[in-house]
Amino acid sequence: MEHTLSTLMRKTLMALTGLFLCFFLVIHLLGNLQLLLPAVQAKESFNGYSQLLSGNIFIKIISYVLYTSLIVHCLDALVITLKNRKTAGKYAVDKRGASSKWYSRNMGILGTLILIFLVFHFKDFWYQYKFGTLPVDEYGHKDLYTIVIAAYQDWWYVLFYVLSMFALGYHLLHGFFSAARSLGVYHPKYVSWIRVFGRGYSYVITAGFAIIPIYVYLTQHVSWN
Repeated sequence: MEHTLSTLMRKTLMALTGLFLCFFLVIHLLGNLQLLLPAVQAKESFNGYSQLLSGNIFIKIISYVLYTSLIVHCLDALVITLKNRKTAGKYAVDKRGASSKWYSRNMGILGTLILIFLVFHFKDFWYQYKFGTLPVDEYGHKDLYTIVIAAYQDWWYVLFYVLSMFALGYHLLHGFFSAARSLGVYHPKYVSWIRVFGRGYSYVITAGFAIIPIYVYLTQHVSWN
């Protein structure tokens, strides 16, 4: 009973942190879509947007919630996975294989791939912006735009980014429905709407983030070489 209660609490917490991260992804994508603007306009807009986020106390508070949510989400996922394996037993047969999607059975692998991506992503952009020595643009803003564009000049980095976004998309497909169940809103009356919204959200987030490095590489690659 105690184990079941603990697992339910962890799943609920993971669902809440996951939904917050889903909300953040929408905001993050809207900001990054500025990179699809013409180069001069994109630089001004993107750097201004980055400066606004870094200098706003409300955004700073949200960022701490974001960091906490990331850590809690990852730790909860790890604990739940380890407990489920221990409970199932070493030689237990997984009966989900015939009915569940492959990405539902491999959330741990997808989550690990996303975590590896986040390490590189934070190192290349967040760490550089916070602690690195960045050039400034004509408005005195840290020139994060130039750093981002430079990163997308390497085809392997673009490929790594796109593959990571597909891993994120599959993670979201399962995670969104799993969160709905954990929070008790996966009711038969609304299940079709939840499925449509969940799939639509996952597809838009995946395609939106994946298209940005591809667009930058194809449209600005020549001018940098």
